[in-house]
Amino acid sequence: MSKHHQTAKELLQALGGSSNIANYTHCMTRLRVTPVNHNRIDEASIKQVKGVVGVVDDDTYQIILGPGVVTKVAEQFGIVLQEDSAAPSQEEASPEDLTSKGADMKSELKKKNNTPFKNFLRKVGSIFIPLIPAFVGAGLIAGIASILANSITAGDLDKDTWQQYVTILNVIKNAIFSYLVIYVGINAAKEFGATPALGGVIGGITLLTGVTEEFPIMNIFTDQPLTAGQGGVIGVLIAVWLLSFLEKFLRRFIPDAIDIIVTPTIALLTVGLLTIFFIMPFAGLISSNLIGGIDWTLERGGIFAGFVLGVAFLPLVMLGLHQVLIPIHIEMINTAGMTILLPILAMSGAGQVGATLALWVRCRKNKSLVTIIKGALPVGILGIGEPLIYGVILPLGRPFITACIGGGIGGAVIGMFGNVGSIAIGPSGLALIPLIAHGLWLKYIVGLLAGYAGGFICTYLFGIPKEAITEGSNNKEVPETKAKTEVAPTAEIEGTNYTISESAFILPFDGYVMPLEDVPDAVFSSKMMGDGFAIEPTNNTLVSPINGEVVSIFPTKHAIGLKTDEGLEILIHVGIETVALKGQGFTCLVEDGQKIKQGTPLLKLELDYIKENAKSIITPVIFTNSPKETKVELNKTGYFNQGTNNIFTF
Repeated sequence: MSKHHQTAKELLQALGGSSNIANYTHCMTRLRVTPVNHNRIDEASIKQVKGVVGVVDDDTYQIILGPGVVTKVAEQFGIVLQEDSAAPSQEEASPEDLTSKGADMKSELKKKNNTPFKNFLRKVGSIFIPLIPAFVGAGLIAGIASILANSITAGDLDKDTWQQYVTILNVIKNAIFSYLVIYVGINAAKEFGATPALGGVIGGITLLTGVTEEFPIMNIFTDQPLTAGQGGVIGVLIAVWLLSFLEKFLRRFIPDAIDIIVTPTIALLTVGLLTIFFIMPFAGLISSNLIGGIDWTLERGGIFAGFVLGVAFLPLVMLGLHQVLIPIHIEMINTAGMTILLPILAMSGAGQVGATLALWVRCRKNKSLVTIIKGALPVGILGIGEPLIYGVILPLGRPFITACIGGGIGGAVIGMFGNVGSIAIGPSGLALIPLIAHGLWLKYIVGLLAGYAGGFICTYLFGIPKEAITEGSNNKEVPETKAKTEVAPTAEIEGTNYTISESAFILPFDGYVMPLEDVPDAVFSSKMMGDGFAIEPTNNTLVSPINGEVVSIFPTKHAIGLKTDEGLEILIHVGIETVALKGQGFTCLVEDGQKIKQGTPLLKLELDYIKENAKSIITPVIFTNSPKETKVELNKTGYFNQGTNNIFTF
C-alpha cells in the first residue's frame, strides 16, 4: 500500500466514509470535498493525517496537501471511495442521521460567510479549478512559443528552422484557449445543475462556428456583426445558468418517455437563441467595461492601486476565493492580449516568500518550523503559495499580516511601472517570468525583488512571534535547543551514566516519526522490549543513527543491533513481521563488530517489496538496555529528513 493510498484511506475514514461524500475534486494544492453531513467530519483526525498541511471549512471542505501530493492522494481517494462504497455497509442511516443531515445543511447555509453572493463566487471559482492544470501547462507552453517567436522576429533564430516549432507549440496551447468556452460550459453545467453536454454546446455556440463574412449574424443592438467569442466566458456562465433553470422547469412537465428528446431540443434552441441575440451582446458590453474599468484604475491608481491589490490577494487565497478572478484574467487576455492584473496579484506570493525567509533567519533554532519551511519554500518561490500560507505564516499570525504588506510593496512597484502583463494564466512567482508580455520581464523581476524585500524586512522587524523563535512553536512546548558543547540530561543504565546529547542520535531514515504506542504490534507498542519511538521510512537506505558499533545482525537482515560508544544499546527493527520475508528485500552493508559513524549505511531495502509483503513498514527504534523508569519523550513527530537530530530526550 502506497503512502498516498494510506493517506486517502485515513482521510476518507475521518470524513465519515463514502456515504458522507457527495462529490470531490482537487486543484493544485487542495482536495475539495462536498460532504453530505458536516457533523460527521472528524477534523481533529484529518489534521493528524500525515501530509495534511491544514483545512478550510467552507462551501466545500478543503484539505490542504500541497502541489504534486494532492494529485496522487486525489487519485487514491477515488479508489478507496469506490472500494468503501462497494464494501458491505456497516451501518444504515437512522432517522436521527437524516434529521442531523437536514439540520446541518440548514445551519451551513446560515454561516456568516455563506451569503448568496459569496456562494455564487465560490461556485464560479469551482468551475475553473479543474482547468487550472491545463492553464498552467498550456500557459507555459505559450510562453516558450512567445520567446521563440520574438527571437525569430529579432533575427536571433532562423525562421525556416524554428517557425514550425512555434506552430506546433501554438497548436498545443490553442487546444485549451481556443475552445475554453466549451470546457467552461461543461463545468458550469455541473455546478449549476444542468446537463454537462448541453452546457458544452452552449459554450460552443459562442464560437459562431459556420458564420462567415458573407453571412454574418448581426448584433440587434448595434447593427454590427457579432464576433466569435464575444462576451467570452462571462456570457457562457450567464447562458448556462439560465440553461439550468430551463432544464429543471421543463422536466417538471415533460413525460419521462420523451424527456431525452424534447428537453434537450427545447433547452438548446431557447438558450441558444438567447445566447446569440441577447447574452453575447450583453456580456460583450460587460466584458469591455469591466476590463476598461480595471485598466482605468491601474492607469490612474498606479502605485496606490498596485499596493491595495497586492495586500488584498493573500486573504482571498486563504479563503479559496482567488479563483473567481480567472474569468477576468481570461477576458483581459482575449481583449488586450495580456492580463495586467495577474503580475500585480503575483506580488502577494513574493511577500510571503520574503516573510518566510525572515522566519527562517530569526527562527533557525526552531528546527520543526525550519523543516516545514524547507519543504514549502521552493514551491512558494515558483508560485504555489498554499503550503506557505497554511503551514507557516497563517498559524503564526503576525507573519501573515507582514507578508500581505510585502505583497502590497511589490504590487506598488508593478503599478508604478504600468503595463506589465501576462499573456496567459499560470503560477505566480518565478514561473510567471516566461509569460510576461512584450519582454517586460525585468520589470516583473524588480517587482518580485521588492515583494521579497518588503516581506522580509516587515517580518524581520515586526512579524516574528516570540514563541516561534525556538522549538515549541508548533503547539508543543519543547525546551530551547542546547548548544552542542553542553552536556544533556543523562539516563542511568546498569549503574553507568550514558550521556545522550542532541547530536548523539540522528534519524536513520527519511520518514514519519511517531510514538512507539502507534506501532501495530503489541510487543513493541507495550514497550515490553524497552522504550523508544518509531518511524515509517520513505527512502531505501538505513544509516547509523549513532557513533559506535554493530553488535548483532539478525539472519533475516530485517533487524540490527547497535551500541553507542557509551554503552547504550539500540535495536532497529525494520517493519512488522518482516521476519517472514526470510531476508528478501534486505541487503546488509555492514558486519557484526564493525565500528560505525553517524550516517554509515547499514541496510539497503527494497521498500516497495517490503510494503507489499509485510504487515507494516513502520520501524521501531528501541533502547533495549535502558531502565524501566527511563521514558523517551519525543520532541518531534511527523515527517523529517534522514539525519535530523534532537528527535527525543530521556
